[in-house]
Amino acid sequence: MEPLSKLLHQSQKRLLQMHFESGVGHIGCNLSCLDLLMVLHHRIMKENDQFILSKGHSAGALYITLWSLGKLKEEDLKSFHGEHTKLSGHPAPNGLKEIIFATGSLGHGFSLANGLALSKKLKKEPGRVFCLTSDGEWQEGSNWEALIFSKHQQLESLTLIVDANGLQGFGNTKEVAGMNELRKKFESFGVSVEEIDGHDLNAIEKALSANQKGPRAIIACTTKGKGVSFMENKMEWHYLSLNGDQYRQAVEDLEKS
Repeated sequence: MEPLSKLLHQSQKRLLQMHFESGVGHIGCNLSCLDLLMVLHHRIMKENDQFILSKGHSAGALYITLWSLGKLKEEDLKSFHGEHTKLSGHPAPNGLKEIIFATGSLGHGFSLANGLALSKKLKKEPGRVFCLTSDGEWQEGSNWEALIFSKHQQLESLTLIVDANGLQGFGNTKEVAGMNELRKKFESFGVSVEEIDGHDLNAIEKALSANQKGPRAIIACTTKGKGVSFMENKMEWHYLSLNGDQYRQAVEDLEKS
């Protein structure tokens, strides 16, 4: 895993640079899921697999992951959130084959992933479908309808990943609309569930590699703003952009970590 850990470190710094240069926020929630996306795309996904980023505000982490794979160039990253860009603030299907659907309004991505998995099942096509949601996103009723559907249809190719960083746009997820014991709730629907450290690269790879019968959920316990001292577990970094001093401090923190 050492080469991937080094690449992850480079990607964290490039993520900060991209957001700093564009003046765009949503940095904390990008850092909480970057480890998950890097392992998934570098170690797990194969040619026939598909990925849906339901928590569309973490588009930056997806773009950086694609950059680390050589699927995006430096000039692409420099256009992030700009005019006529392929890299909009939320994923949009406007030129990147890796982005199948537009996702930004929360609570829709998992339903779309269900449709992809059902299509594979009916057509007897190979490949898996992965969907990354936020934990706050499970306050959306549409996700629970999709969970019922996934179990009823026994969608064996479908893997749900929850970036459980405990924070959302207006505060702590427990305070906004508590979804305590998310694992038990998933299990009550008959879905296989595993809870892991979402920043442990080996644990992520092991969980994503496991065999499954029917849909499977992985709850990844993460830290919002991971690796940057003044961002970690701070709700405001759901929104804020970096000034020059903060950018330099953030890079310094990552260098020390």
